[in-house]
Amino acid sequence: MSQVRETPAPAEVCILRLSAIGDTCHVLAVLRNLQSAWPQTRFTWVIGQLEAQLFADVAGVEFITFDKRAGSRSQQLQPLRDRRFDILLHMHASMRANLVSRHIKAQRRIGFDRARARDFQWLFTRERIPHRPHQHVLDGLLGFVDFLGLQRTAPRWDIPIRDEDAAFARQQRNADRGLVVLSPCSSQRARNFRNWPVARYAEIVDYLADSYETDVVLTGGPTSLERDYALEIGARSQAAVTDLVGKTSLRQLYALISEADAVICPDSGPAHMATAAATPVIGLYASSNPGRTGPYRSRELTVNRYPDALR
Repeated sequence: MSQVRETPAPAEVCILRLSAIGDTCHVLAVLRNLQSAWPQTRFTWVIGQLEAQLFADVAGVEFITFDKRAGSRSQQLQPLRDRRFDILLHMHASMRANLVSRHIKAQRRIGFDRARARDFQWLFTRERIPHRPHQHVLDGLLGFVDFLGLQRTAPRWDIPIRDEDAAFARQQRNADRGLVVLSPCSSQRARNFRNWPVARYAEIVDYLADSYETDVVLTGGPTSLERDYALEIGARSQAAVTDLVGKTSLRQLYALISEADAVICPDSGPAHMATAAATPVIGLYASSNPGRTGPYRSRELTVNRYPDALR
């Protein structure tokens, strides 16, 4: 690869990545890399309303939150009207993000290569990072760092944890036992094959209790699918579980993941939150490729049935 000339530190950079939880965790690692290279640069991140809750206390960045229910023509993008950035890093290949990008004025507009620029993203950018196949999503996003001619640093996240959230997490731990967070579902959507059978999860709960004297906390969102999963896991397992599905904020969940000894989950946001918290992840992968979307720091712990699913 030819040497790319280093981009001088700009005054203002805008990052556009609205969702989802896991992807925004990846983008935070890219942001930390940029902050290390350009400590005097002012960073603004246009981010989804839900995702912003997790990063609310991250220092050195201004968040402009976007509620997708309100649409790109609403007043929520008003703070961008009189702003002009040196660089826009358009890290979200979706039509919704493309429409949001029209409100962002920038001298340089950098996005994905044609192979990754879904929903015509290339029409909304003027520069594109090169395509490199067979990459983890985080490594792909770090391609923006390479494109700017900057040195990659070891990924770091440093998500602050508030005292009250840390206290909440400690309350879930029995001092004499281990603690595992089990987040059984990825999302409630059509044709979602990522979630493992309930009976298998119940077996995991009992195995951890019997073999490792470890307690299990169930986590997830408030959807009916996730609630039903939690209720059935609790009914099928012999060991007691703590059911926090739909009962935590994102900040509380991150604190709990940070407190835990390990996280078990399919391809979903908690896997990448655990990566950010340096908590080991046992990822359960079959319908998605863990080489691309697996937990970045725990790939050796991944249960990988993706090759079997391709047969």
